[in-house]
Amino acid sequence: MRSLSFLSMEYLFLLMSILSQCLKFGSGTAAVVHAGNGDGVQPLSKIAIHKAVYALHENASVKAHPLVLGTKGGDSDWVTVEIECPKPSEDDWIAVFSPANFRQLVCQPSDDMEQFPHICSAPIKYKYANDSDADYKKTGKSSLKFQLINQREDFSFALFSGGLSDPKLVAVSNVISFANPKAPLYPRLSQGKSWNEMTVTWTSGYNVIEAVPFVEWGMKGESQSRSPAGTLTFHENDMCAPPARTVGWRDPGFIHTSFLKDLWPSSVYTYKLGHKLVDGSYVWSKSYSFKSSPYPGQDSLQRVVIFGDMGKAERDGSNEYSNYQPGSLNTTDQLIKDLKNIDIVFHIGDITYANGYISQWDQFTSQVERIASTVPYMIASGNHERDAPNSGSFYDGNDSGGECGVIAETMFYVPAENRAKFWYSTDYGMFHFCIADSEHDWREGSEQYKFIEKCLASADRRKQPWLIFVAHRVLGYSSSYWKDASFGEPMGRESLQGLWQKYKVDIAFFGHIHNYERTCPVYQGQCMHVGKSHYSGTVNGTIHVVVGGGGSHLSAFGPTQTSWSLYKDSDFGFVKLTAYNHSSLLFEYKKSSDGNVYDSFTISRDYRDVLACVHDGCEPTTLGS
Repeated sequence: MRSLSFLSMEYLFLLMSILSQCLKFGSGTAAVVHAGNGDGVQPLSKIAIHKAVYALHENASVKAHPLVLGTKGGDSDWVTVEIECPKPSEDDWIAVFSPANFRQLVCQPSDDMEQFPHICSAPIKYKYANDSDADYKKTGKSSLKFQLINQREDFSFALFSGGLSDPKLVAVSNVISFANPKAPLYPRLSQGKSWNEMTVTWTSGYNVIEAVPFVEWGMKGESQSRSPAGTLTFHENDMCAPPARTVGWRDPGFIHTSFLKDLWPSSVYTYKLGHKLVDGSYVWSKSYSFKSSPYPGQDSLQRVVIFGDMGKAERDGSNEYSNYQPGSLNTTDQLIKDLKNIDIVFHIGDITYANGYISQWDQFTSQVERIASTVPYMIASGNHERDAPNSGSFYDGNDSGGECGVIAETMFYVPAENRAKFWYSTDYGMFHFCIADSEHDWREGSEQYKFIEKCLASADRRKQPWLIFVAHRVLGYSSSYWKDASFGEPMGRESLQGLWQKYKVDIAFFGHIHNYERTCPVYQGQCMHVGKSHYSGTVNGTIHVVVGGGGSHLSAFGPTQTSWSLYKDSDFGFVKLTAYNHSSLLFEYKKSSDGNVYDSFTISRDYRDVLACVHDGCEPTTLGS
């Protein structure tokens, strides 16, 4: 997550962590390691699946039930897996594979694949065999519970010995599947390119030659109409590097997007996803609802949630995900709990941390479905979505695991002119948002720099007084970890702070660093306004907020104490902005553990305060009369 110049520091830490884990597994302590603290390493990357050998034992068995999932229409279900092993060991583990015929998949052998046939697909999740039964090593018997979601293919379970670093396939289960594996699932709402347009993106197993995708929708309680949907997908050769091009590859199905236009402001709409099959029959999703955006400048209660770096976790405890992204479920659940008081969400980079294991994107869209199907779920591009060697990224690491932006750009819609250049603007009532892409060049004179200035300049501050800048990497101020107490991208701060000052940006939000920090209204390293909990009149500077504690392993603060840092918290949380009207804004930092407010401030001002000159923020006046 961290970077020094153009080299990702986290990449170095990642390699060190993997080496450390390999040494631990090699010493026979795998059962201890999987109970430890999170290390920031993608759990599936710990499996040396390319080194797996066949050691099938006639007296070992794995049985899974029920055979058919989702018989009551659900898109997730619980599975019981019964294990019997004649030679049990504490590092035996159970892997979930999908498709079920993982041993038949065709792949190109790599130099370190030790035998043929190869297992060339990583599982989608795993547990240790002794996860629920401490006596497994004595009895050779265990019963595990897995929660599976509909991912368009059937499933099987495999028992491995030898730990994660030296896997030996001992037994394979029967096949199980969902009643309708191709069903339309996991809708994600997004603001369209105009304020009165909502987009709906979802995933299914239906290609356009099999079925025509559409959304049936309308104002709540009134007649419904249908809007067509476009269909996209991506392929293995679209990926830029391993593991996305190798063991992490999994067919993503088809991603559909429909554009619901000419919405009435602040109105409740209902919708459901549909596919018309070639035989004339229909496949439907369940029904959902959303509230349309207010008219730009509309004076009403408007509530925005912002966070970064959340990732995903497994409610069945598999994959060590409770340690990999330990706060992600708490953040998700707090947002769901307060969903009636949220109007729009911004997840500002590092979305899933799939890191090239593509099955995890389905897992994430399932996790956030209740949020993303109800309010616009706007994303920004982070290093774990975009960065891959020789892919045109501004940073030359492989934090995306070879995804190089393709998956994020396809799975989620954003109103960008070019989704491969993930910068865009969007309006919500009294808010104007400028979302930058920190993984592309943002320096003065670059294409993105010109966009940022145009976006900031386009804000009509009488109608939209609250101007918000967003980027994943810290292009402003942070006192976390690094030697000069301004970790992140100092060049970004130097390049962009003139624009933030000139256009009087209220708040700049960043992720990337996994904690929370708020500055005073700051410009060129100096606090420009006194006070900590309330600001009124002309503020003179921009408040910078790091809100990267969405769920991933936490970051420490550096030893240097800075004058501009007002509040620090190394914990999981998110920010909520509440605009009561054109003159009053409430900022709240809430912890994911309990949803309570731990830091807050208010801004009160009139339109003339926005017009007033600030230091380096106004052109010199003319001598003409």
